[in-house]
Amino acid sequence: MKERIQKYIAKCGIASRRKAEELVLQGKVKVNGRLIKEIVSVDTESDIVEVDGKVIKPEEKKVYIMLNKPTGYITSVMDQFGRKTVIDLVDVKERIFPIGRLDYDTSGLLLLTNDGDIANKLMHPSREVDKVYIAEVEGVPTKEEMNQFKRG
Repeated sequence: MKERIQKYIAKCGIASRRKAEELVLQGKVKVNGRLIKEIVSVDTESDIVEVDGKVIKPEEKKVYIMLNKPTGYITSVMDQFGRKTVIDLVDVKERIFPIGRLDYDTSGLLLLTNDGDIANKLMHPSREVDKVYIAEVEGVPTKEEMNQFKRG
């Protein structure tokens, strides 16, 4: 079965589709021993794909975790500054990643998985999956602060 390389890399739990495209463009991906630097299709049954010199394959066992993320953790797999990540909160052998984002100072429901397909279906803007956030703030925001918040 043919599949675009970034989708295959995401299915293997290595990176999101967008990050997978970056890996390809950075020259970190090989297909059947040949370095690729553009998006190609791979045969999921017979092609051998490597990322950073390691052969990758789709995860056999899919993992889905609902996590009540506490404050003081970042929503990431790794952090360049050594801060605690949501991955530090779970103990699974599979390589998982968070779906979506919650800020360092926020808490709430976060999904973690090794299933790139479901992650893409939940996060991609074209799917229009609604997300609800409830925020508590100190004091009463001014009209200008509310307008600034609405503008991003």
